[in-house]
Amino acid sequence: MFPREVHAAGGVIVRDGRVAVVHRPYRKDWSLPKGKLEAGESFSVAAIREIQEETGFDVVLGDELTEVRYEDHKGRPKLVRYWLMSITGGEFTANDEVDELRWLAPNDAIALLTYENDHDVIREAAERIIIV
Repeated sequence: MFPREVHAAGGVIVRDGRVAVVHRPYRKDWSLPKGKLEAGESFSVAAIREIQEETGFDVVLGDELTEVRYEDHKGRPKLVRYWLMSITGGEFTANDEVDELRWLAPNDAIALLTYENDHDVIREAAERIIIV
């Protein structure tokens, strides 16, 4: 029997031409904010909820980015869908899941992010971000 595919959603939060990357202390990594879907939840609703839980920001979805597939740390297939996002309110507050958030230019984000999959998402997002 094949393991059930894990579904997750997240975002590339954009502000002033910079993107948000988060540090997760329990994994000791830098990543894009994301998380698993709850039962019956759509990808887009999960993306907004996860961003709010991990960062404290209220966001609206922009363009959907290319989905990412990989094997998670437990050997299960995982599908993550990401969106470009804009902040409509809230403020970052460190929590159990995320203890630090940095606003970085896309190339600086790529240099800091731990996972190659996140690099690819940032590269795609950077092509769509208008820097003024």
